[in-house]
Amino acid sequence: MPRRILQGVCTSDAMDKTVTVRVERRVMHPIYKKFIVRSKKYLAHDETNRIKEGDVVRIRECRPLSKRKCWEVVDGTAA
Repeated sequence: MPRRILQGVCTSDAMDKTVTVRVERRVMHPIYKKFIVRSKKYLAHDETNRIKEGDVVRIRECRPLSKRKCWEVVDGTAA
């Protein structure tokens, strides 16, 4: 089964080798038929600590690395 890849914005890089990434998705409201932006935060593994707050990053699903961290950073661009 292929690994999922998501794109989001880094919101925190305070931890060692871990970044917090906010991923937004657009969902249509079932009654009003208007698009709503929903977001979720993921913890992702950043081995080199090169991702900084505000960077746009792509994360890939991986094996569990800790209790909440099961994503790894694929690549990132400075904002």
